[in-house]
Amino acid sequence: MNTAVSASGRRYLAVWMPFLATERLRRKLPPCPSGAPDDPPLVLTEKVAGALLIAAVDARARSLGLCPGQKLADARACLPTLVAMEHDRDADRHFLERLADAADRYTPLVALEPPEGFTLDITGCAHLFGGEAALHKDLLRRLAGAGLTARATVAGTPEAASALARYATRDSVPPGAEAEAVASLPVMALGIDPAAVLALTRAGLKTIGDLGCRPGDILVARFGALLATRLRRVTGREDTRLTPRRAVATCMVERRFAEPVGRREDLLGALGMILGTAGTTMEERGEGGRLFEASFFRTDGVVRRIAVETGEATRDGAALIRLFAEKMHLIDDPSDPGFGFDLIRLAVLRTEALAPRQARLDGRGEADRETVALIDRLVARFGRDSVVRLVDRHSHIPERAEAMRPAIAVGATAAWPVMRAARPLTRPLQLFDPPQPIETLAEVPDGPPATFHWRRTTHQIARAEGPERIATEWWRDGESALTRDYYCLEDREGRRFWVFRQGLYGTETTAPRWFVHGLFA
Repeated sequence: MNTAVSASGRRYLAVWMPFLATERLRRKLPPCPSGAPDDPPLVLTEKVAGALLIAAVDARARSLGLCPGQKLADARACLPTLVAMEHDRDADRHFLERLADAADRYTPLVALEPPEGFTLDITGCAHLFGGEAALHKDLLRRLAGAGLTARATVAGTPEAASALARYATRDSVPPGAEAEAVASLPVMALGIDPAAVLALTRAGLKTIGDLGCRPGDILVARFGALLATRLRRVTGREDTRLTPRRAVATCMVERRFAEPVGRREDLLGALGMILGTAGTTMEERGEGGRLFEASFFRTDGVVRRIAVETGEATRDGAALIRLFAEKMHLIDDPSDPGFGFDLIRLAVLRTEALAPRQARLDGRGEADRETVALIDRLVARFGRDSVVRLVDRHSHIPERAEAMRPAIAVGATAAWPVMRAARPLTRPLQLFDPPQPIETLAEVPDGPPATFHWRRTTHQIARAEGPERIATEWWRDGESALTRDYYCLEDREGRRFWVFRQGLYGTETTAPRWFVHGLFA
């Protein structure tokens, strides 16, 4: 089992849990009383064409002859004590993702194989756990502790490892021996369409070894290129690598504990040391981090993650630990405190070039850094979307001129054009989105309204200023877009409105429409 990895080859560990759906629910059921007979068989059902069919079975139900696809009524006729529950595929998927999260403790390269498995790329990391055999044993031990039946196989390609985990009982295959190991497996182990499996079986090609004896061009002509591709991958002649379910970090540091740690202060202290190590690594590369994620692995398989984003690239461990301290409450679970954490991993998910900066004589650089630090702290406390700033969108259409964007994404020190006006602002600070239609009565078709009706109220206009004509952006809205004439209106009660007429009377339209776009304070 302790097989050395070749210089050019990779090693994958595939895990298959045949009773994942039923064992997920079995974990929530109360145990049978002492002295009671064994647990009754459990099946999960789903409705297909108006009939209840068995979608998944547990080990006991399978040993009694039940299998997916049977009608529930037929199964109950054979086993009156059968326990049937509704199948929840979304819950199964969520549970599988939790298990894959727990498997991150071995390698960040984990890919799901729904509905009942996942695969790990353990190339170069098996020695950290005492070799492939020790890693294999530890993973199965943790799954068994969670009440799950699992099989796992190590091989040189993901497809070979997955096929052997499902259709054989081998723990490991030496590099280069995949073709011999899978030769006796049925053709359904290739993971191809059931119709192709049936056609191959009828042709007398029942095992993968039977296919390996046939010329590849004949198989492609008869069954398509997919069969040949799957055959190369399962037999170890082609490695497609895994597509990890989580982004691979540019810098990753972790720390393991001999005994589980539960106190938040101790976890923060360990995280601070990890941040120092990561900062040294990034400094050697001339980089700084923008997005940091700390993963806390609990001994029972639960994983808590905390992400921190900064406005500028940084390696300042003291500033980062303050940001993480704002979010440490996220790792607490009062309903399930667990038994402590035995692994912390820090991943720097986004980095940028960071060169040493020379201090400015006017002190502006220090003020900018303080602004960035303030925004980082506010974002850590209130959330990314709660701290925003205006961004110029270079448009003369009022509702397009500016936009609210997260300040941490825009950059705290990004330049903002300075507006210099000789008189008070002629536009309201806040606009309606979208503009709200109003009913108006004007003295002349192209003049300001004398009265308008809006929100069940009629407003008599005492003063009007305008128009301010705003042309369309024909390159965005097309040539059929209508011109706007804006007016500042004040009614007899002193309320001030910003309204516009859409469409020039007589040239663009015969029935212009009016809208209120904003209110003045």
